[in-house]
Amino acid sequence: QLQLVESGGGLVQPGGSLRLSCAASGFTLDYYAIGWFRQVPGKEREGVSCISSSGGRTDYADSVKGRFTIARDNAKNTVYLQMNSLKPEDTAIYYCAADQLEAPGFCSGDGDVWIRGDYWGQGTQVTVTS
Repeated sequence: QLQLVESGGGLVQPGGSLRLSCAASGFTLDYYAIGWFRQVPGKEREGVSCISSSGGRTDYADSVKGRFTIARDNAKNTVYLQMNSLKPEDTAIYYCAADQLEAPGFCSGDGDVWIRGDYWGQGTQVTVTS
């Protein structure tokens, strides 16, 4: 069964850090385009960050630029989202998604994070509160 599994969410105080993991099961992420997204109940899903299939391009939403870092470790078949200087407005369910074929314009560096979404994980909750 092909699936993505997120982990690493939790409860953290403002200014704290978390590292989310997106692990693939049943397939290798090596040549997949990956995106991280978040959603608060009742609001639209927001693109947070993306990384190209080669790992050579990354992009971030303006709201997280300078605080979050995306990276892929193909040896571990995992993509990470390091989140620093967390704010209460970062509270959401975080999802990772993967595309087998990278779409033209994906992760182009304009801060607009999107993906077709061949595969989605089940999400991990991040709560930032004092």
